[in-house]
Parts: sequence; C-alpha cells; structure tokens
Amino acid sequence: MVLAAQLNNGATSRANQIIQILQKRRPLAQRIERVESNLKTLSVALNQLEKQRDQLLTRVDDSGTLGRLREIDCTSIQRSINDELSVLNNLKARFSRNTLNIGVVGRARQGKSRLLQSLTGLSAEEIPDGDDQHCTGVRSNIHHNRDVETYGEVFFHTERTFLDEVITPYYEQLRLGSRPNSIQEFADSPLPELPQELKNQALAFAKYEHLLKYHLYLPKYFSCLSEPSPRRISQHEIREYVAQDTIDRRRIYFKYLAVREVKIVCPFPNPDIGQIALVDMPGLGDTGIGDTERMIKTLGQDIDAVLFVRMPKSTGDFWAKEDVELYDMANTALTDLPIREWSFMVLNHVKSSGITDNYKNCQSLAEAIQDKHINVQDVIIADCADAQESKTAILDRFLSYLTQRIEVLDRQYASACQERITQIQRSLNIELNKAQQAWKVSSSNDWFPEFLKLFGSLWKNLTQELEKLLSSMISERDTDDANFKTAVDAAIKNCRSKAGIPSLAEIEQKNYAAGAYQSAYAECLHEVRTHLSKQFLDLDDALKHSLETAKSRVVQILISKGKLGKLAEDCQGSEYLKVIAAKIPDNLEGLRLGFETLATFDLQYRGLIQHRIRKYLDVLTPNRTKYKLDDFWTQAIPIGGMSSTQKIRENLQKAQAEAVNNCEKELKTLLKEPSQAGFAIVEEFVDRVLRAEGVKDEWQIFLQEVASDIWPDEFGSVLELTQFRRDWMQVVEQVERSNQTEALSLLR
Repeated sequence: MVLAAQLNNGATSRANQIIQILQKRRPLAQRIERVESNLKTLSVALNQLEKQRDQLLTRVDDSGTLGRLREIDCTSIQRSINDELSVLNNLKARFSRNTLNIGVVGRARQGKSRLLQSLTGLSAEEIPDGDDQHCTGVRSNIHHNRDVETYGEVFFHTERTFLDEVITPYYEQLRLGSRPNSIQEFADSPLPELPQELKNQALAFAKYEHLLKYHLYLPKYFSCLSEPSPRRISQHEIREYVAQDTIDRRRIYFKYLAVREVKIVCPFPNPDIGQIALVDMPGLGDTGIGDTERMIKTLGQDIDAVLFVRMPKSTGDFWAKEDVELYDMANTALTDLPIREWSFMVLNHVKSSGITDNYKNCQSLAEAIQDKHINVQDVIIADCADAQESKTAILDRFLSYLTQRIEVLDRQYASACQERITQIQRSLNIELNKAQQAWKVSSSNDWFPEFLKLFGSLWKNLTQELEKLLSSMISERDTDDANFKTAVDAAIKNCRSKAGIPSLAEIEQKNYAAGAYQSAYAECLHEVRTHLSKQFLDLDDALKHSLETAKSRVVQILISKGKLGKLAEDCQGSEYLKVIAAKIPDNLEGLRLGFETLATFDLQYRGLIQHRIRKYLDVLTPNRTKYKLDDFWTQAIPIGGMSSTQKIRENLQKAQAEAVNNCEKELKTLLKEPSQAGFAIVEEFVDRVLRAEGVKDEWQIFLQEVASDIWPDEFGSVLELTQFRRDWMQVVEQVERSNQTEALSLLR
C-alpha cells in the first residue's frame, strides 16, 4: 500500500511537472511572437531602404554619393532575417504546444513499434510491427486522452504536395528527366527508364522500384489525394492508413502512400504521465527517397526529445555504419541544440517468445557506444515488449530527465537563436553607418539668398492681395447675399405654388379611413407641415455655395500670388485648402491651423435657419394651431352652405398661408448671414496666416520645403536633391528604430 501510494504520488508529481514545463514555455512563445513580428517589420524597412537606394542610383549625378550608395549591401542580412524567421516560427510552435512530444527513432525491425505499443496500450492493429519487412508506412502522432475511445485523424497529401514532396525527389535523384506536371500525367505516362549508368547500381534500382510502386498502385490510393483533411477514422480503420500490410502479413494496403501523417488519440495505460505525445516515424533503412529528409524535418519541428531504439542480435552484434549515419542524420535536425542533450538510446532486451536472450550483447553495445561517437544522454537496456518495464525503465527515467532539464534546453535553444539575431543587428549597424554617411551635403547655402529674395516678393504680393480681398468683403458684409436671396425667393415661390393642400375628395377619403373629421384634419395638418418644411431644405446647398464662393476667392489669390497652385493641382475651394493643410508640417501649428479652419468651416441649414422658421410651423401642428375644427363641424352637416370637408380645406389654406408669410419675413432677415459669415471666416484666415506672431517665419519654413514646386526654374534640381536626402534619412531612421535591441530580445 505504501509503495503504491508512493508510485501514485510520483506519477502525479511528474504529471504536474510536465504541465509546469508547458506553462513556463508560454511566455517564451509570446516573446518569440513579438520578436518575429518586429523582425518582419525590420525586413520591410530594409526592403524599403534597398528600394530607395536603387531609385537614387538612377537619379543622383554625384559620383561620390553614387559610390557610397553602392557600398551598402543588405542582401545577406535579408537572407539571414528570412532564415531566422523560419527558425522563430518553428521555435514558436515548439513552445506553444500543449504536449511534450517524444519521438521514437530507429531502423526497421529494432522493436520501435513494440515499445510504442507498450507505452500507449495500442496493438499491432494500430502500430504495425514485424520481423520480416517494413510495416509502418507513415508517421503517427499518438496523443493521450483518458476520456475518449481510440480514434484516428488522417492527413492526406494533396495532388500538389504529393507531386512536390513524394514524386519529384525520385525524378531528381534518379535523373529521370522532367517530372510529371499533374497526377493524371503521372498515371497516363509510363515511367522513364533508369539511366544506363544507374541500372547496375543496386541502391538506385531499389529506389526505382519504390517509385514503380507509387505508379503501379496509383488507382488504389488516387481518390485519397482529393480527400479533405483531417478525416476522422475509427480504431479498426487505423492500420489501413498507416501500414503496408494486414495483421497476417498480406500486402493489400496502399492508402498509406497518399497519407502525410496520422494522429491517433487514445487513453494511455499510465494516465498520470501527463501531457505527452509519442511520435512514431517509419523505420529507416528502407530505400524510399525522402524518408531521411522527412525524419530530420520532423525532429527539428515537432519533437522535444528522442528515444533511439536498437535491438542487438543475440548471436553477436556491433555498432554498424547505418547506426552512426542514423545518429548523424538526427543530429543535423537542430544545429543549435546537440542531440546528445535531448536523446536516450534504448537497447531492446529481447527475452521472450522463445528468442535467445540478447542481454549480453546489449551490455556490449552500451559499453562501446561512445567509441562510435554516438553521444546520447543515457543508455537504457529494457525489453520494449514488456509494458511495465517500458514504463519504469524507459518512460519514467526519460521523463525524469526531461522535467529536470528541458527548461534549460529550451533556453539554450532560444539563446542560440538570440545570438544569431544579435549578429544580424551588428551587421546591419555597419550597413546603417554606411547609409548615414552616404549622402554628404555641402554646407554651402548658395541657393538661400535667392530664396529669401523670392520669398520676400511672394510675401508682399500675398499679403497685399489678401488685404484687398478683406476690404472688398467688408463692404459687402452688410448686403444681401445674391445667391442665398435667389434660393429663398425660389423656396417661398414653391411654398405658395405647391402648397400640398389635399383636395376635398382626398380629405373626405381620409375621414372615411379614420372614421372622424377631427382625425382626418390632424392628418392633413401633419402632411401640409412636412411638405412645407421640405421646401426649405434646398437652402442648405445655397449656403454651402455662398461659402465656397468666399473660399474660392481666397484660393485664387493663393494660386496667383502665392504660387501654391502646383501643391494641389486639379483641386478647388475647400478641397484645395485641405490638401495644402495636409502638406504643412505639424510643427508649423499656426499656419496649419489657419488653412484647416478655413477649409472645414461650414454653413448649414439645420444650424443657421431651421430653428428660426420651425416656430412658424406651429400653426400647422394639430395641438398648437389656432385654426381649430369646432365640434359642430365634425357632424358632417353643412352649415351655411359649407361642409365639414370644405371647412377643413379652408383652415388648411389659412394656416399654410400664414406659415409661409411668417417664414418669408424671417428668412429675409437672414439674407446678410452668408455675406457676414464669409467675411468673418476669411478675416479669421488672414489673421491666422498673416497677422499671428511668428507666422511669417512658418511661411518661410514651409516654402523652403516646397520651393522646387513653387520656383522650379530656380530651385528644381537643388531642392530635389535635398528632398532625396531627407527621404533617404527618414528610411534609414526607420530601419534604425526597427533594429533596436529591446525590440529583438528573446530573453530577459
């Protein structure tokens, strides 16, 4: 009982440790994501720098500047950034996983599948094994979930990935000529013959037979290439997608040829081991092209630690060339993290099924392993077919090591990546220094005296014309605005000619529909009032037009006397002013404010007029009108020859006429408003751009920025180069900001 409790406590503790490892990885994954984003930003800025440099090489005449610009070379840095982005993506995926992934690697027929069966509780139906031929056809990722019945998820090749990743390598290695461009072409065309120089090479011929198998059995797996992924399958279907043969060794399965990988979810027999996943890779040693590359890719991207499996022969054995090559291949998966730090060697001690015990040879290989430079963290001798021994001697021992070391290994991996990023930053700083020194501008300001002369003339003409405009507008300030007066007259005329008063028949119809004259009268009042108010909405356009006329008078002076036409070509009025305002730097606040104020000022019907005339519409509102429909008119009995319908229409006519007359009187008091508003905003503009403190200096600074547009003959080429340099330095500064150490720091 005590021992059982201790074992349970140990298992629970280990499960908690694994969970803690995964949780500790999360912040590192987040930092990697941030650095990845910043590195992409740096790459974009660097691309912009190179693009700017290439443009300048065609536009600059100075030989010294051209020479210095050509010295800047960021091509290798960009390659390094792209390489590092790929590494960071893998690193982020590694530290974001919800499982600790253990890869099981070995040549065929070494007991790898038996070990996986022992650890997962699965059988040969799901994890094929055998002692004669290769059984496993594809990689399987085996995940623990204690709350589900065993099932699988199949991820198929698409037609494109099948051609690119499976078929093409055979054509390239075996020198078979151009690869097929489609699956249909692969199916319809006979395979090219092996080149004569390869026909006598056994390995090449064996590889060719593999390709022949893909070609010959294509009809048996072709449909899988168009299947959506993943496809969920039941436990009894799994072998059909991962194995090359049935449990009784009949080779009738071919679907595995179209499968990239299979995920198997099942309850492990030891549920307290925590969130681990086991990755079963096809046994190496077969002659399929691409197996080695796929193993290396899997180890580098999806595996946190490796169990090598080797079964010594009972009749005597030694570390063969194939064992060393397998280890060396695995060692290339992560150059930043030597595989000795994250791998164990399992020597499969076979002691059952009547096979001669090989324990002595297991010991012999364990003693000789370092002599062959197969460096792993530890060597374990255990029977892979024994579930209890596999757990205690292999898995428990392996997990104990990982819980103690994987955080250090993760940091070591990230540190190696950080060193490369730091080297990228150092290399880039050298190129940035060249970029800063590339454009040496003469300190001579020979153009400035001429600029001051031209500016003085422009300033004189501009101020003079704007002051004249103000004088003209002040004399017009108290006169009716002709455009607005025309619009008002038209609106009043429409109100009278198109009164919108319903006919007697329409009033009678409303009475029948409402069942009462009083209700019909109220409805008619609402309709006449809304019709009347609608006639005044066009005054909004008139107000805007009057104000735009005032703005256009200012714009005309800015173009003719201020020579600012080229800064906003094809623009007029408010739009012109907005474009100019956008071109004025933010630090020239006074000048920018003047243009923005004039550009955005507006007169609106709803703000200026609507509330003034709305009160005169009360007479057309049922509960506020003085033209009441007394009770005796609601009896439908003619009084003095007038019917109720006629009385309603008479009331409507009187009320509408009174409303129109009052609105006309009110509107005539507003005819000067557009003139006064136009003068006020133009005077405000002149105050801001001519009379405010320091604004003349702001004009001078602004006009220096755009002098090549205003005086192209005098400054076009000189100031164009100045603008080139300014743009260049802005791009250089952007790269410098993106290359800051804190933005690209993985470790704190």
